[in-house]
Amino acid sequence: MFPEERRAANPAFLAVLFALLLSTGFAFAGDDWQPISPDELHMTAEPKAPGAPAIYLYRQVDRNDQEYREFVYARIKILTEEGRKYGNVEIPFLKGEEKIRNLRARTVHPDGSVLNFEGKPYEKTIVKAKGVKFLALTFAMPEVQAGSIIEYRYLREFPEGWVSDSRWILSDDLFTKHAKFSLHLNNRFAVQWSWPSGLPPGTQPPQEDHHTVRLETQDVPAFETEDFMPPPEEMKFRVEFQYASNYEKDPDRFWSTATQIMYTGVSTFIDKKKAMDEAISQMGLANDAPEVKLRKIYARVQQIRNLSYEREKSEKEQNRQKLQPLENVEDVWKKGYGNGRQINWLFLALARSAGFEASPVFSSSRARHFFRPQLMNVDQLTSSVVLVVVDGKNRCFDPGTKFAPFGLQPWSISGVPARRLDKDGGSWFTTEEPSATESRVERKATLHLTDDGSLEGDLTVTYSGLEAMWRRADEIDEDDAGRKKFLEDQVKEYVPVKIEAQLTNTPDWNSAAPTLVAKYEIKIPGWVTSAGRHSLLGAGIFGGSERKVFEHANRTYPIYFSFPYQNVDDVTIDLPAGWKVENLPPAKHVDVKALVYDMKVASEDGKLQFKRELTVNLGMAESKYYESLRTFFQNVRSSDDQQAVLSTSGTT
Repeated sequence: MFPEERRAANPAFLAVLFALLLSTGFAFAGDDWQPISPDELHMTAEPKAPGAPAIYLYRQVDRNDQEYREFVYARIKILTEEGRKYGNVEIPFLKGEEKIRNLRARTVHPDGSVLNFEGKPYEKTIVKAKGVKFLALTFAMPEVQAGSIIEYRYLREFPEGWVSDSRWILSDDLFTKHAKFSLHLNNRFAVQWSWPSGLPPGTQPPQEDHHTVRLETQDVPAFETEDFMPPPEEMKFRVEFQYASNYEKDPDRFWSTATQIMYTGVSTFIDKKKAMDEAISQMGLANDAPEVKLRKIYARVQQIRNLSYEREKSEKEQNRQKLQPLENVEDVWKKGYGNGRQINWLFLALARSAGFEASPVFSSSRARHFFRPQLMNVDQLTSSVVLVVVDGKNRCFDPGTKFAPFGLQPWSISGVPARRLDKDGGSWFTTEEPSATESRVERKATLHLTDDGSLEGDLTVTYSGLEAMWRRADEIDEDDAGRKKFLEDQVKEYVPVKIEAQLTNTPDWNSAAPTLVAKYEIKIPGWVTSAGRHSLLGAGIFGGSERKVFEHANRTYPIYFSFPYQNVDDVTIDLPAGWKVENLPPAKHVDVKALVYDMKVASEDGKLQFKRELTVNLGMAESKYYESLRTFFQNVRSSDDQQAVLSTSGTT
C-alpha cells in the first residue's frame, strides 16, 4: 500500500547534478545520555514480549538530508543470559561512502553503576556484491549481564548530495518499547513518503512540521526472520522517502521523461562510432555467425580492467596509478580500464558497430528491496545491462559484472523490472531468469566402504550458472586459504554428519567461466551402522542442506527463493569383499510442479549407485502455499533417510 503523499515525486537522479550544499554543525537531539528510570533499571521482563532475551527500551533516529547526517541512539535492556549476545554490537555502513563518527557506548548495571566503553571498534565485512561492500563497525560492550542496560549513540555521515536512500526502519530483531524518528528534508527537491508494509499497530502516519518529518511509535513487535523469505528490509515496518526534481504526478509521463534524459547521457558517452568501427575491424569477426561474433566481443570487453572490483585505494596509491578520467567509450577502450557501467556501455557501442540491434538498460535490484515504478524513484534502477537482439530474440548481457558468463546476470537483477532506454521514452520489460537446470550444483563421488563402516574417496563438485557466479563474487577478496576453507565448509554442510574434506585442486576463481569446479578427498566416518546381523547405509549422503528446510509448522511471510536451482548427485560406492546387498530402498519421485525430487538406488558388481536430483523452479509463493512446500521437503527428508540393507560374513 502507498498512502498519503505529501508532495509529488520526480527524477531523483538529477540530485547528483546540483552543487554541493554547505554543511553547518547541526545540533542533533540526544547529545547527552538520556535519564534512566528506576523501572528500567529493575525490570526483569516485558509482558508484551514474553520470553524475549532483550528489548529496545528506546530508539531514536534523527536524519538531516540538508546536511547529510544521521544521529542514532539506542538503549537495550538485557533480560536473560541469552540476551547478553546483544552486547556485541554491529553498526552497518557502506564502505567508501558512509562514515561513523563520535561513537559512545556504556553499560549500566541494575544498581546504577556505569561502565563506559573505552575500547576500539573494528570493521567487519557483512555483505559483498558487485563493487559494493557493506561493513559493520563492531564492538563489545563491557561486562554485560542479565539485567544490564546497554546504550550507544553515534553520528553517521553521508557524502554531500546523498539524498537517494532515506528511510526509517521501524522494525528490528528486538521488541521496541518506544522509538522516535525524524527527517529534516533537503529543501532543493520535492519529496514523497510511503510505508509499503504498513505501520506498527497504533502508530500514526508521519507528519511534517517546518521541513521536518516526524514519527513516534511504541510496542513494535520483534521482527522474526524465516527460511527462504524475501529481503528482510522489504518485509519490515518502514517509511520510505523519495526525492524528486519537480512535481510530475503521472508515473508514465515521469518514466518517459526520465528515460529520455538517461538515454541522452548514455548516447553522449558511446558516441564514438569511428573508434568503435576500428575496434571491431581489429577483432576479425567478418565471417563469424552472429552469436559467435557477440561472444567474442563479450569476452574481449571482459578483459578490460574492471575498477568496480578493486579494493579501495589510498590517495597515494591513486596518484601513483595516475588513472585518467574517462569521457567516453573510446577512452575506456584505449586506456583499458573502466567501472562496471562503463564496460557495459563499451559492449553496447561495440555491438552496435558489429551490426547488432542493441539498447542500454537500467535495471532494478531485488537484493534489499522490490522495485515499485509508481514510487517514481530513478535511484531504484541501480544496475546497467545491455539488451541485444540475437537471432531474433532479445537477450540481456552484463559484461560489467566481473564473473558474469555470456548471457547471464547476477541473481539480484534476474527476473526483475528493467527500463529499456531510447529517445522516445523507452519501455518496461522483465530481465531474464535462468531455469533451474542452468544454475546447478552437481556432486559426483566415487567412494569405497571400509570395514569400520566409513566412506572414503573422491568428490567433484561442479557449480554452474548463478551457483558459480555468486561464489566467485562472494570470495573475491579472500586469499587462497580463505577460499579453500569456504569450499570445504560448504561440502561439510552437504553431509548431515561430521565429515573430513580436503580440497585437492585449485578452482578457477578469477574468470567468468560458466562453471566452477572443486575436487576433494573426503571421509565420512561411521556412515554405515550395524543393525543386528545386518548393516544399514543411508541413501541421502549429500542431503544435509535440506534437513532443516521449512521445519516450522507456521508461516508469516511469502516463500522466496533467490533463483531457480538444481542439485544433482551421482554417488558410486565400492563394497568390500564379502559384503552383499540384501535390500535396496525403492525409487522415489515427488513432483509438485515447480519442485521435483528423484532418488534411485541400484546395485551391480559389488557397487552401490545412488542418483539423487532436486529441482526448485520457483521464485516466490504466497504463505498460503507453505504447507504444500513443507510437505514436499518432508518427503525429501523421508526419502533421504531410506537405507540400503547390507550383510557380510565378517564383523561390521
